[in-house]
This record gives sequence, structure tokens and C-alpha cells, in this order.
Amino acid sequence: MSFILLGFLVFLVISIIVYYLIPKKYQWIWLLIISYFFYLCSGIKTVFFIIFTTITTFLGGIALSNIHIKRNEYFSKHKSEMSSDEKKEYKKFTKKKKRCTLILILIANFGVWAVLKYTGFAIDNLNVILKEFLHLESTINRIDFILPMGISFYTFQAMGYIIDVYQGKYEADKNVLKFALFVSFFPQILQGPIGRYNKLAHQFFEKHSFDWVRIQHGAQLIAWGFFKKMVLADRAATVADSAFRYVHLYSGIPMLYGVLMYAVQVYADFAGAMDIVVGAAELFGIKLEANFRQPMFAVSISDFWHRWHITLGTWMKDYIFYPFSLSKMMNKFGKFARKLFGNTVGRILPICIANLLIFFIVGVWHGPEWKYIAYGMYNGLLISLTNLLEPLYPKMFQLTHINPNTKVWKCIKIFRTFLLFYISLYFERAVSVEAAFIMMRNSITGFTFSALSDGSLESLGLGVKGALILFVGCGAWFIVSVLKEKGINVREAIDRKPLIIRWAIYIALVLAIPCLGKISETQGGFMYAQF
Repeated sequence: MSFILLGFLVFLVISIIVYYLIPKKYQWIWLLIISYFFYLCSGIKTVFFIIFTTITTFLGGIALSNIHIKRNEYFSKHKSEMSSDEKKEYKKFTKKKKRCTLILILIANFGVWAVLKYTGFAIDNLNVILKEFLHLESTINRIDFILPMGISFYTFQAMGYIIDVYQGKYEADKNVLKFALFVSFFPQILQGPIGRYNKLAHQFFEKHSFDWVRIQHGAQLIAWGFFKKMVLADRAATVADSAFRYVHLYSGIPMLYGVLMYAVQVYADFAGAMDIVVGAAELFGIKLEANFRQPMFAVSISDFWHRWHITLGTWMKDYIFYPFSLSKMMNKFGKFARKLFGNTVGRILPICIANLLIFFIVGVWHGPEWKYIAYGMYNGLLISLTNLLEPLYPKMFQLTHINPNTKVWKCIKIFRTFLLFYISLYFERAVSVEAAFIMMRNSITGFTFSALSDGSLESLGLGVKGALILFVGCGAWFIVSVLKEKGINVREAIDRKPLIIRWAIYIALVLAIPCLGKISETQGGFMYAQF
């Protein structure tokens, strides 16, 4: 069920009405029912995969908790009888059992995710190896599986839970239905954010009373999300689709314009979806974590990824970056690097390698294509290079007499970061890595200012009126972003306005969606809905 269908709004309204009419102790059960109903709307066959993840992770958590409990019971009973060596051996044994249990759950769930999402990609590359390197004419037939809705999001969320239980951050959930709600909560199942059990689960089981202010705020956020999606993202998609579809047709300013519109599209689409998700959850009294924090004001690529798709970044940081960078292997490498390159570079190199690993996985996470791996590695290399050059910045500022604390220098850094982000979009949206480089070349070699006045820009599919609507809409979004960057809560600021001004804003926003909204032929749904 797509968020932009009228049926979703009807479903949401009915769900809310029932939610606040039934006894509060049954509210979480109603959330579970409507979450699975929402998921079943995407297909009955795919529901078995989310059930598989739920059951295996739930049982894995119980097993980990039982191992921990039995160890404590055994120690309390036999502590006085055991020697220090026996205690160490028993601890090693239980630790090994826990590790084996964790690995089994991770392999089972990430294995299903990988098979469903990457089998076709693996077969294609295997056929290339067989043909190009082994000179074999026979090929393996490609296998494509139907991808379950939201599998990347609910798999990562569930695996974060099992890792936390393994590390002893909290006890495993003992109620399989309550755990099922944590995995399947319908607003976030489609495209995140990736929630954490200790921050999210308890909210489902608290008793929520009807709160008009909360309902109002949730509805505002949903409307703002629809505005971003339908007025901005799908209008910009018209231009982006043309530029990326006809790689050899456009060059210079039209090509640069097409990629710029893709930047608007991908940001407005994903951020709009997050507004709808967070707003819908707020209607039920559930507060989800923010997934965006004004990324276009980032002053470096590292800062950009701390602001863009925040929950994916923190997941990667907590469950891959820190365990890998602090592992015995990387500790040994760090010591070797410090001896070879000195303390500064030796300290930074393990971090660089960890970042490269993270962004390789981010690229793979985005999709089973080499262009996504190139997209991830591009960002990883930039961040690693920044880390390596960071010790040189003070000397550079001293030599050039640049004050890095001025607003002008901050604006330069923001523009530089956006330019680097802009370049990455060639890889993310082009049909292939080769096409991305062709588009980059055409953007430079065919550059002429005459394209601004000869109608070349309109040939991409967006006329002057449409471009003006997009420009004004982005301007309004920019103003809201500036206010949020300054720490101003926009919704609370609107609440303080006189009644007539508040409702004028609400009505203008709601009317803008059907009057100015546009659904592109290729991007009617949300871009991240099938991850």
C-alpha cells in the first residue's frame, strides 16, 4: 500500500479512530493487526519473510538470554566449588555458545536478505567471469526473486536488536507478538527509519490518550511530507528522468540541470517520506527517530552523512564501524601503521579502512548494481581522504591567512560539500558506472551559456510555470530548513501564531498538494519503498 494512495489515508484515519476508542490496554494489539494488514496489502507470499525474521530473531534473543541466565545460576550455585581456571573455561564456553547463536541468527537473516536481493547480480557477474576470463560460452540463467516490502529496513532493525541482546544492553523480549510489532510497525516498515528496540518498543505498550495537539502536529507533518513528494520531488523527477534516460542527448547546462533536479528529487522524496512516516507514527503517540537533519547545510561529507539517513548511519557506526575498528586485527594493523608512518597517520589509517568498509556496505545496501558500489566507495574515499588531510588544515589556514571560523568560509564549505554530494548522484542515478562517467564528460564538454535562452532546459520536460512552482516550493523549504538549523521548532512557532494565520498556513499547504502536485510517470511511488 503506497503512502500516496487515497486508500492509505482512509486506512490511517480508520486506524486512528479505532485506536483511541478501544481500551488502552489493547492499543498495541490493534497496532499489530493493522501493521500486518498493511504488509499483506503488498502480497501474501512476502509476509512469510517478515514472519521468518520475527520468529528467528525472537527465538535467538530468548536463547541468548537463557544462556546468560543459566551461566549466572550455575555460578551462584557452584562458585565456591570452582577454581579460577574452571571459571574462566566456563565463561569461555558460554561466550562461545552466545557467539554461535548470534552468528546463526545473523547468517540466517542476512542470508535471506542477500539471496533475495543479490542473486541476479551475482549470477550476472559470474557469467561475465565465465565468459571473459575462462572463455566458456555456457551461461547460468538469471534468477530474480520478488523483493519483500521493506526487507532491508526490518532486517537491519531486527539484527540491531539481536546484537544488542548479545551485548547485554537489555533483556530479550519474552512476548513474540509484542516483538512482532517492533519488527512490523507499519509506518516505518516501508522505508524506515531503522529503529532501536530500547528507544521504540516501550512506546508501543504505553497507554496513549487522544491528544488534539499531537494529532494536529502529526497531520501537519504528513501534509508537509506530501508537499515535498508531490509538489517538489515528482516535479523535479520529470527533468531528472529525461537527463538520465537520454545520456547522449543532453550536455552542458541541460545535463547539469538534470542532475541538479535529481538532487531535489531524491532529497524531497526521501525526506517527504520520512515526514509522512514520523507524522503517521505521531498520530498514534509513537515518536520515531529523525532520519534527516538539514543535510544541505553540511560542511563536509562526513557531516553530510551525520545528517542524511541518520538511522542507517548510526546503525553502521554502532554495529560495524566500532566493532571492526576496535577489533584485534585492526589494533595490530594500527600498531604496524604507527611504526611505519608515524603516530598521526598510523592512528588515522584504521579509521579510513573502517570507513571504506562501511561505505562499501552502504553501496551494496542501496542495490545490486556496480553503480551503487561506486557511489558508496566514492563517499568512503572522500571521508577517508578528509581524515588523512585533517591534520594539515591548521597549517594551511596559517599559510593562507584564512580564518576558518568566518561565515564566508562556512558558506564555502557548504557549497563544496554540496558539489561533492552532487557528483555522487551521477553514480547513484545513472544506469551504469560507464553511463555516469559519460554524463560527467558531457556536463563539461558541451557547456555553453546559450542553453539558458534557446529552450534547451524546457526540452527536459518542465516548462517555465513548472520550474517557477518548483523554485518557490524549494524556497519555502529552504526557509523552514534555515529556521530548524537555528534551533527553531517550526511547528511550535506556528502554534503561537494567531488562529487566522495558523489556518491560512494549513489551508495553503493542503490546497497546494492537489493544485500544484505532479506525479511523474516513472516515480509515482517513493524511491526507497522497495529497499
